[in-house]
Amino acid sequence: MHCPVCGSENLTGAEVCDNCGADLGGHDLPEQASSFHGRLLGEHLEDLVAPAPIEVGPDVTLDVAIATMHASETDCLLVVADGRLVGIFTDRDAVVKAAGKRLDGLLVGDFMTPDPVVLQHDDPIAIAIHKMAVGGFRHIPIVENDRPTGVVTARDVFRHLAEALD
Repeated sequence: MHCPVCGSENLTGAEVCDNCGADLGGHDLPEQASSFHGRLLGEHLEDLVAPAPIEVGPDVTLDVAIATMHASETDCLLVVADGRLVGIFTDRDAVVKAAGKRLDGLLVGDFMTPDPVVLQHDDPIAIAIHKMAVGGFRHIPIVENDRPTGVVTARDVFRHLAEALD
């Protein structure tokens, strides 16, 4: 920790500066970032205008699913059964779980991530960032009554924040 008086480096938690003797009590406590609070936490996912999801059923074969991803230039498919979200299949699933296997005859339902973490359209962007960071996700489905309405990507979030900061 740097001394606010002389700028000298001190051990974290030190009560007194080793260089000038200034009181360091309470200077190492984190402060709330109030200027960023409103912009980040106040906006909701609907401000991102997430694209409509591309859906497949769990019984779709991997070769068809991957061809669908290529054709639609997406890296994420939502797996839906009876109109309800049951899983997510991403480019990462294809590479990690299916690479090196013959794709014909293998089903998306066997390679998807079941019961994915989801968001609601009125969740704050900060919740999406938190869930992405904690879970290591790049895609999170947006659902309403268990029915997918969109997908939030890390790219969408960062692009939105970068535009807001300009």
